[in-house]
Amino acid sequence: MNKQVEQLRKEYQEIPIPEELDMIVNQAIRTSRKANRGRRTKYSWFAGVGAAAIIFLVTINASTSVANALSAIPGVDRIIKVLTLKEYTLDEPNFNANVKVPSIAHMDNKELESGLNEKYMKENKALFDKFQKEISELKKQGDGHMGLDAGYQVKTDNEDILSIERYVVESAASSSEELKLDTIDKKNQILITLPMLFKDERYIELISSNIKEQMRAQMKADPNKFYWVQGAADVLPTDEFKSITKDQSFYINNEGKLVIVFNKYDVAPGYMGAAEFVIPTEVLEGDLVSHKYIK
Repeated sequence: MNKQVEQLRKEYQEIPIPEELDMIVNQAIRTSRKANRGRRTKYSWFAGVGAAAIIFLVTINASTSVANALSAIPGVDRIIKVLTLKEYTLDEPNFNANVKVPSIAHMDNKELESGLNEKYMKENKALFDKFQKEISELKKQGDGHMGLDAGYQVKTDNEDILSIERYVVESAASSSEELKLDTIDKKNQILITLPMLFKDERYIELISSNIKEQMRAQMKADPNKFYWVQGAADVLPTDEFKSITKDQSFYINNEGKLVIVFNKYDVAPGYMGAAEFVIPTEVLEGDLVSHKYIK
């Protein structure tokens, strides 16, 4: 087993990687050696490698340099699914921006992979360019405060599904929050859309009705919660939530449940932030194409 450990160390040391990652890998190797002293079986070796994998996953998004280095280590490419491709930053007294660009790696469907990654890069670069232009105008006027925080979060990552949420939070006099989601069938290497899950468009009414029920139930249980739903006090007809859109933002969670997502201000006052509603599968039963994705 010591030969395997030394081989891993040798392979690692031959890669030009940052100092911060060197500390991580060496720690993982020491963990593996300690495990082997107590029980010299192939299982203790795999336990050590597993510990290294956990450390890799925890630190993968710490910096772009770490992410790029990890992709070169043998075996890691089977674990890593989303990396930070690029990060735009700006830090001034009245203006701050942090924009992280995600990148999907190691898909067999290279056309889908490159298409998504190109979209992510274009969106985030345009976002940062727009921010720079706006603060340039504010500086000319001699006053102003602006902030931009954009990044991503992996909502679901299991054997079947990868769901990525990209968020944009812009702040000035007030703040806004926009969410975009992509859900990928990892086995068939396709992008899942909301309409493809259902036989027809009846799902729009089914989901909308259930969300309204959830809104009313939440407000009844918690007086601090408020949605623009019919029956709530002081809700104007122009604000009232009536229906989801055909291509409403969504993801599929680790339990195989459909989760509908709304941006800040879409269905509630700003203090409520963005909103998510898990839709019970029995509500959708009659209109689902299959239970391949929704359990």
